[in-house]
Amino acid sequence: MSSFIQGLDILLRQLRSLDAANRPRVDQAIIDRIEKLKAEDPVETSSRSPVAAYQEPSNAADVVAEQELNSAAATPADDQEVVPADDREQRMATLREKVLVCTKCSHLAEFRHTVVFGVGNPSADLMFVGEAPGADEDLRGEPFVGRAGELLTRIIETMGFKRSDVYIANVLKCRPDMPKGSSGNRQPTPEEMQTCLPYLRDQIEIIQPKVMVALGGVAMRGLFGTSEPMKSLRGRWHTFGNIPVMATFHPSYLLRNQALTEKRKVWEDMLQVLERLDLPITQRQRNFFLAKPEASTNP
Repeated sequence: MSSFIQGLDILLRQLRSLDAANRPRVDQAIIDRIEKLKAEDPVETSSRSPVAAYQEPSNAADVVAEQELNSAAATPADDQEVVPADDREQRMATLREKVLVCTKCSHLAEFRHTVVFGVGNPSADLMFVGEAPGADEDLRGEPFVGRAGELLTRIIETMGFKRSDVYIANVLKCRPDMPKGSSGNRQPTPEEMQTCLPYLRDQIEIIQPKVMVALGGVAMRGLFGTSEPMKSLRGRWHTFGNIPVMATFHPSYLLRNQALTEKRKVWEDMLQVLERLDLPITQRQRNFFLAKPEASTNP
């Protein structure tokens, strides 16, 4: 089988998986066009990439097909070869150097103390994604180091990991700027997150996590462009590329709302993550944040 046909087979698998992943449906004409290309199997293009081999779309439907092919080609295939750990560390270090000097958002570059790139194991099975650095993170150059970060660390440890076992990053790598003399943090804008999202995509491609956790509605908006309320997003699986993503509340939400029921919701989300990773769950873990039954009294 030529490399051209092998490439088309990979693209077909990716396109056909879109429906199963709850992503927009692919026009059947695109699938038909690729099947036709497979049948033709042009010898002169067998040494080139499947996308490069098809260069002259003849009508509007073919233009759409070409765009979908390019998009699918940029998505890692399910059978993508695992990258060695040493190579991942080198690639992450190279990416970090690039991100640390980024000035794409000039207003953020002028305001920040440092770029908050990300931290953790570049070969992690589990990756947490937040929205943007706050004041504490901006000063230390590490995500989730304030009060919300301390709570996230406790959640990670209760799951049976160390913070160094997982990878933690934000959609936006710079702290959103604030008016001079004001305190607190603001949410990143959609435009800021879209500008910075390619860096997160690169991190995800290097790490190749088995599962991701999106922390809060803003992180979900940055990853998926969704405007749905968090109450309808959390507790269920979403798909980013070919990676399952669990949406859950941001730790800062639990700091504002100490109700046992809300803590249990987040913990139930984490139990789903552990199950997806095929990790053992103790009975003690399953019982965290459950309301204790009232002691019975004899009449």
